[in-house]
Amino acid sequence: MDYYEPTAKEFEQDMLDLRVRLLSALGLLLAVTVIGIIGFSVIDPSAGVIRSFFMTAITLTTVGYGEEIPIDTDGARIFTAVLILAGMGSTLYFVSAGTAFLLEGQLGHVFRRKRMQRDLERLEGHMIVCGSGQTALYAARELSRIERPVVLIARTSSELDHLRADVSTVPVVVGDPTDDDVLRAAGVERASGIIACAEADNENVVITLTARQLNPRIRIVARLQDVDHESKVRKVGANAVVSPQHIGGLRLASELVRPAVVDFLDEMLRDRDRNLRLEEVRIPSGGDADGKSIQDLQLEDLPGVLLLAVRATDGTWEYNPPRRRVVEVGEVLIFMGTPADSRELRVRFGTEVASPPA
Repeated sequence: MDYYEPTAKEFEQDMLDLRVRLLSALGLLLAVTVIGIIGFSVIDPSAGVIRSFFMTAITLTTVGYGEEIPIDTDGARIFTAVLILAGMGSTLYFVSAGTAFLLEGQLGHVFRRKRMQRDLERLEGHMIVCGSGQTALYAARELSRIERPVVLIARTSSELDHLRADVSTVPVVVGDPTDDDVLRAAGVERASGIIACAEADNENVVITLTARQLNPRIRIVARLQDVDHESKVRKVGANAVVSPQHIGGLRLASELVRPAVVDFLDEMLRDRDRNLRLEEVRIPSGGDADGKSIQDLQLEDLPGVLLLAVRATDGTWEYNPPRRRVVEVGEVLIFMGTPADSRELRVRFGTEVASPPA
């Protein structure tokens, strides 16, 4: 699993280290070459710059083409010997610096992070999950399964070991999710939604506040252990709050009184062949669906789609709506279908642009 660390300064340090090592070695080679040209020009003033450069090149590379400039004095011999040693030393330094960088994996890591940075910058309308616990893992995995672009933010790279198998295709940003730079690196300003799913409630409050400041239009869902904090997290910008204890209590009661319904929902989530989900799509302004009846929406073109309800703009619900019902801007269709069906309806209604053909 590749990951990007925008605030660890390792990326900048690796790049700086690479430049310093290679430029230092190249600078040393250049300096030795210049010294050689000057030295051979002093030894034989009639040689000129070209012959002095050629003599320096064959001396440093030890190719042995013969002496262009006579080395017949002790001073010339000493200078040539020192030049050979200096040239070999600078060459070995250059080779060892490059080899060490490759063997340590730094260069590949730098390039992988650079590639991931470009991939993250291309994302738009995606989802962000902040946290590295099991709840965050399940949320990221579900978003990935229903074919929604998602980015996971984990606090440290050591927390990624248990994530590799489950969300290996999900890009990961490593850093503090309450930090502005980390959220920007995950594309919060272009994202459509974010889940604040850290272990501590106060951290989720800060994530919510920071995300709302960076993107006033983003939808924020926050996890809270203590439901007494719900008013606080809503005041700082959360659109919805989820309490694991509350959800767990509802699940326990449902298992007791409606086990078949629970089994049906669980099987729907586990079935990877059909990958059915309860989905929703909003009727956008200016789209083709505005003012049409449900019959005119031609939902029968998608055999897997089963329309269950419509939520009106005033928040009221109409279950099993008749086919003659007219839908309006801002209303939400609730249906059962596959992620592909959901994507097709979003494209058809104008809430999502169709991807170009490969």
